[in-house]
Amino acid sequence: MTEKAVKKVKKAWVTDIIDSIIAATILPLLPKIVTPNHITAFRFATIPFVVYFLVTGEYFFGTVLFVISALSDGIDGALARTKNMVTDWGKMYDPLADKLLIGSAAAILVSKYLSHELALAIILIELIIVIEAFYRKRFLGRDIQARMAGKIKMCFQVLGVFFLMLFVLVGTPWLLVAAEWTLYVSILFALVGLFVYRSI
Repeated sequence: MTEKAVKKVKKAWVTDIIDSIIAATILPLLPKIVTPNHITAFRFATIPFVVYFLVTGEYFFGTVLFVISALSDGIDGALARTKNMVTDWGKMYDPLADKLLIGSAAAILVSKYLSHELALAIILIELIIVIEAFYRKRFLGRDIQARMAGKIKMCFQVLGVFFLMLFVLVGTPWLLVAAEWTLYVSILFALVGLFVYRSI
């Protein structure tokens, strides 16, 4: 077995475990009519409300809605893969919803409590990833792929923003440090995904 094949098997093994956990705990609670694209559309719909709560200083509600919205990313992916409901629309707009959610939070919170440079780096890298993926899809006919580096990056982004939100809510200094370094790690994985794996 080649090294590439081994990596693909390892990735599938990790994804299968996560999907199995979600399929056993959360998916049975969803109505039968709900599709992965419905959940992605729900995530798009939550973003203006997350932005509103963060801008108006309603950080508790903003944090709760952000967590729900971020968790829906894992749910729609697990539903799509376990029920064989993967669509081209979902491949494009699921990661776009993630990037809008993270980009909005970065623009508001990271720029306010950490630094404008870090917020700008997060937003610019995500923008470049989206443009590059669209170019490959539109002009080269290549499928949009969310690889492990991108998924890990998203996890670190969500965790970093969550730490930052907790800092705003409770004021514990180490949460601010944890948020900053977690977001730096997310940038590292974003660059790996962009330049090594060329994934969204």
